[in-house]
Amino acid sequence: MVYVFGPVHSRRLGLSLGVDLIPSKTCTYDCIYCEVGKTNNVVIEPENFAPCENVLVELKHAIERAVPDTLTLAGSGEPTLYSQIDRIIAFVKSFSDIQVALLTNGSLLWKEEVRRRVLQADVIMPTLSTVFEPTFRRIHQPHKGLNLPEIIDGLKALRLEYKGSVFLEVVLLAGINDSEKELEGLKRVIGKISPDKIQLNTVARPPSYPGAVALDRKRLQQIKIFFGENAEIIAHSSETKGVRKEYDSHFATIIETVKRRPITAKDISNVLNISPRDTDVLLTRLLNKGLIQIQRHEGVTYYKKGTDEGTG
Repeated sequence: MVYVFGPVHSRRLGLSLGVDLIPSKTCTYDCIYCEVGKTNNVVIEPENFAPCENVLVELKHAIERAVPDTLTLAGSGEPTLYSQIDRIIAFVKSFSDIQVALLTNGSLLWKEEVRRRVLQADVIMPTLSTVFEPTFRRIHQPHKGLNLPEIIDGLKALRLEYKGSVFLEVVLLAGINDSEKELEGLKRVIGKISPDKIQLNTVARPPSYPGAVALDRKRLQQIKIFFGENAEIIAHSSETKGVRKEYDSHFATIIETVKRRPITAKDISNVLNISPRDTDVLLTRLLNKGLIQIQRHEGVTYYKKGTDEGTG
């Protein structure tokens, strides 16, 4: 399938069927901690990136095969950039009781039309990692048309208009937004947004930029206590060295395999014994580096040797 992946087991959402509506690394941000890779196309105007009817057909087929707990609108770009996201949500609601979750960076919720499109989702999971503009620009490297006060106002407006659950993610980076000043500012503003949950995260997979360094578990626990009873830690682990080693090994396995023959994403999942979502992350990073490329044959997507002979 082109737009639907999974279902996979999610820490937060149970058995989750993912929908990726945005071209790879088309986003409003170029976050230094992003696990998928550097953003190629930084934009803020929503578009009809994917043919909606094609997405709906894939969705119906996937749900008929295995009914998930949650349909998650996420992927390798910012999902609120998809101008027909409301049609996707309405379609799922029209024939099932499946929970719809939106995984978003929250950067476009200041736009009334964007908020209106996502109000029928059951769970919205936006990100707010700082309330200081210089830190915001350092972490997210946003589109020049975005500013932090407007984004915060959008989150407040969503909380007033939206009837579902808001789980606010805070991505914490050592030496960047974990100081007393940063945390006190966040706590003050988050109190005004009033999310149902505060989900604390840090770097778990190799980030796009080397300046993104994870917090250790002890520090995350201290911050959890600081934010109060609504806070929870969702980070896999504070130790990234082992994760990086594992990812490097996966990258090498994929590259060596495609040198011999084209393979599908399912083949890769089976060989590495990893989830379709993790496979998608690996493939996207390798595609962005030019180390592999796509080949389509009789409606099937294969991955073959890339044009870049470097190591990325």
